[in-house]
Amino acid sequence: MDTDLIASLAAVGVALGIVEGIKPGPLLTMVIRESLTKGLKAGMWTAAAPIFTDGPMIIATLLVAGWMATQPMVLFIISLLGAVFLTKMGVDCFGLEPPSAELGDDDASGSFKRGILTNLLNPNVYMFWVLIGGPLMASAAEEEPFAPITFALCFLISIILVKSAIAWLFVGAGDRLSTRGYRIALSICGLAMLAFAAGFAYQAYGLYPEVF
Repeated sequence: MDTDLIASLAAVGVALGIVEGIKPGPLLTMVIRESLTKGLKAGMWTAAAPIFTDGPMIIATLLVAGWMATQPMVLFIISLLGAVFLTKMGVDCFGLEPPSAELGDDDASGSFKRGILTNLLNPNVYMFWVLIGGPLMASAAEEEPFAPITFALCFLISIILVKSAIAWLFVGAGDRLSTRGYRIALSICGLAMLAFAAGFAYQAYGLYPEVF
């Protein structure tokens, strides 16, 4: 067993997980949105989405990384669907009200589903695993089979912990926000989501000549 390689891949997984966790993106914006509107539980469930999206992607990218990179139609469809979904969620932000005192399990369940959908429709997630995570794991697997598993676990744990911490911070800030403050914060989230939607649409536009 190559413990040095396992340790180095673990460190890389933690570092990339922290970077991806704090990096502005659709999922982070959704975590903030759900935390502000439905509370800490909803925000943390949203933050847990990578378990059910990145997990299968980790396995899939090892198998189809090369194929997906040569399939612009797949990336075009994902980009287009992501743009539509984020546009809807962004527009909704401008009409959301501050959270009520009663936050049920349905709120958390809905937040979890929205988190998963946000990540599934984010082409950058696929590109991360195709261009960065997949090649890292594939190259390490040739020397040490446990290294890719360690990398994936460290990455997922780190990204979820970081996003959960951000959810906690925003819930704490929410306790001190006025109704106007909530609406301003949610409007910023809405604008961010619309900006990401525009970015996804632009990606689809760039892929259009290759598809049609």
